[in-house]
Amino acid sequence: MVAFEEILRTVGEFGLFQKLLIFGLTFPYFLIPVFFGSFLFIESDPERHCNTDWILKADPNLTTDEQLNLTLPREEDGTFSRCQMFIPSDWDIGAIREYGLNETTGCNNGWVYSKTLYEFDLVCDKSAMVEVVQTVFMFGALVGAFIFGPIAESYGRRRTVQLPAVLSLISVIVAGVAPNFYIYIVSQFVVGAGLAGYRINSVVLATEWIGVTQRSFAPCLAQMSAALGQCALAGLVYAIRDWRIAQYVLAGGQAFVLLYIWGIPESARWLLGQGRTEEANKFIHRVAAINKKKIPDNLLEEVSQIWFSVNLGCFCLTLNVGKFGLSIFLVQLLFGMSEIPAHLLCILLLELIGRKKSLISTILMGGFVCLLTLAFPQGENSCFNLIYSITVLAAAGRFFFNWAASVCNVYIQELFPTSVRQTAFGLGSIAYRVAGLLSPLLNMLATYYWNLPIIVFSSLGVVSGALVFLLPETCKKDLPDSTAEAEVFGKYFLVKS
Repeated sequence: MVAFEEILRTVGEFGLFQKLLIFGLTFPYFLIPVFFGSFLFIESDPERHCNTDWILKADPNLTTDEQLNLTLPREEDGTFSRCQMFIPSDWDIGAIREYGLNETTGCNNGWVYSKTLYEFDLVCDKSAMVEVVQTVFMFGALVGAFIFGPIAESYGRRRTVQLPAVLSLISVIVAGVAPNFYIYIVSQFVVGAGLAGYRINSVVLATEWIGVTQRSFAPCLAQMSAALGQCALAGLVYAIRDWRIAQYVLAGGQAFVLLYIWGIPESARWLLGQGRTEEANKFIHRVAAINKKKIPDNLLEEVSQIWFSVNLGCFCLTLNVGKFGLSIFLVQLLFGMSEIPAHLLCILLLELIGRKKSLISTILMGGFVCLLTLAFPQGENSCFNLIYSITVLAAAGRFFFNWAASVCNVYIQELFPTSVRQTAFGLGSIAYRVAGLLSPLLNMLATYYWNLPIIVFSSLGVVSGALVFLLPETCKKDLPDSTAEAEVFGKYFLVKS
């Protein structure tokens, strides 16, 4: 009996088919950060004041400064209140000017923003709803990981890639036309579930069609595509300040994905494991034709958690993009640009130094770099140089954590056999999503103690890096197709250790 790797060597381990497959499956990763942009750029405390146009009925010729002076109370620092206004009065403008207004109330008629990207007025007593949106999105991703991970073992990788892609398109359109916050937040739950389902199954589907020598390409290029999306996100939201239009642009990109996603083939490795030899035979011959390879007719007859800590750090840094003291667009662009070399280095070094050393070094470096930010004071009194230094350290930490995430994408698939690979990848994604779910809640603790989130995720990263010493090295090893093969590999590792 020959391993499936021998079939790949016959039909082409990394030919035209694999390259087209990788492009098709990793392009949607470019869109994933843009989905995040639906809530990532909601400012927690934007420049604003209460809508006091009621006074224009008394004098429609008032200047903006006069209107604000007559209708808004001032804070202790002399600025206009962002959450309070004087109670409207039916006095004429002369009386208002002479006696002034004294009693205050909340912003009963909404707000006027100097610049804003989104609706729903998530400010003042509703400001915590920004974190609620983030949490709901991450919870949707967790549910998606629970649903789409395990069912891929029964229904295959292909269908569990296509269905999440459809869900993502529908939900982003719903988000764009949402008439109120409640429909919008439900759409974000579905978006999270769809993205998680796609992410879990697409990488596994691509990896199972690639030979051992190039196996790291699919996971790492998927991550790099997401990094490019991070950069594009900053430019897109900066150029299109109307978030509903941005949703429609995103829907257009997702619609393009649906045009070709139906032509993606099922994993022949999975089909063979299910005993569906004729279907696997059809796909294998199709791949051989695309790669311009010939295969013998009888070939088929011979065929027989770390993630949590990495992504807690990534998400805590990502969801804090607007709180580093610099322009939110600049920080977002810096974060995206920092990921690109991380994934390129991952591709280059995974085969040189192996999975184990790569994961240990990147997690430990990410944790230590983030811990260095504790040496700098934070707050409104921080000077520009300190703000710049903290931002650079945060970007460096995210660089290493994203590098570690790319390694995890490759590593977890090589540790488990085909019969349970998707389930294992799904469990890893569940840990990934639990980290995403907890990250906005962890960031909220900064209200009480500003450096607590950094201490938690950095410490977990350091501990997880140490735990990687217990894992075997899988570099240049064939993917195990059965539990027995995986057990033999594990026993070999124990003997070597």
